[in-house]
Amino acid sequence: MQALFGRDRTVEAWRHLVQPGDKVSLKVNTLGGRGISTNVQLVAAICERLQEAGVKASDILVWDRDSDELERAGFHLAVGGDRVQCYGTDRAGYEDELAAWGSVGSCLSKILTRRTNVLINLPVLKDHDGAGVTIALKNMYGVIHNPNKYHPDGCNPYVADLNMLPEIRSKMRLIICDATTAMYEGGPGYKPEHSWNANSLLVSTDPVALDHTGWKIIERKRAEKGWKTLAAEERAPRYIATAADAEHRLGTNDPTKISLIEV
Repeated sequence: MQALFGRDRTVEAWRHLVQPGDKVSLKVNTLGGRGISTNVQLVAAICERLQEAGVKASDILVWDRDSDELERAGFHLAVGGDRVQCYGTDRAGYEDELAAWGSVGSCLSKILTRRTNVLINLPVLKDHDGAGVTIALKNMYGVIHNPNKYHPDGCNPYVADLNMLPEIRSKMRLIICDATTAMYEGGPGYKPEHSWNANSLLVSTDPVALDHTGWKIIERKRAEKGWKTLAAEERAPRYIATAADAEHRLGTNDPTKISLIEV
């Protein structure tokens, strides 16, 4: 965080992102179960840093689409009181009216629309059998009521169009991709035989640049293990380029414009 925001102290970096009174939600990814979900310890550390920056514990909400999936991934549900909150959209519900952009029309989680003004996106780094990879951009499939509708054609242009919704685009301030354990084949469900301990975090304010970088990490691991490229398997994540195009401008996928800082 200090390197990303150019600050000398950790608390200063977080204060660049949030301020007291913010309603901060942490969108985790728990679809894959305990083996390939956002790490509980990582989330706990982020919650500590947010509180050090002045955000009240009760103004922090850890969430995904389903409370049972959160529990299976190791999170403890918490509703009410002065503590950090943790529950799924199944408890909060979805808006009745569709939010629409391009090819997408979906009801958004009330957690996003009514409980969030700062969204921190906490995906994992993994392969996806249809989309190629599922990282930051596709993690937003977990905030809508009808994600299954948007899987044809490698999720292109649906992932990009979804991230254009103002409720998502205006609130997403930071992406911290959990690559402590990552998957190069067989996703999105957990396949331990195709996972590795990458022991890394990818941190960015640009979801396209982060996804492009994560994709290349997965491709390198696939090559190391003797697997074909995702393009050779006809499932390259084309939605990343769509998200960067002139119509969307959600970020950059140009390697010459991505500053990769290793710390």
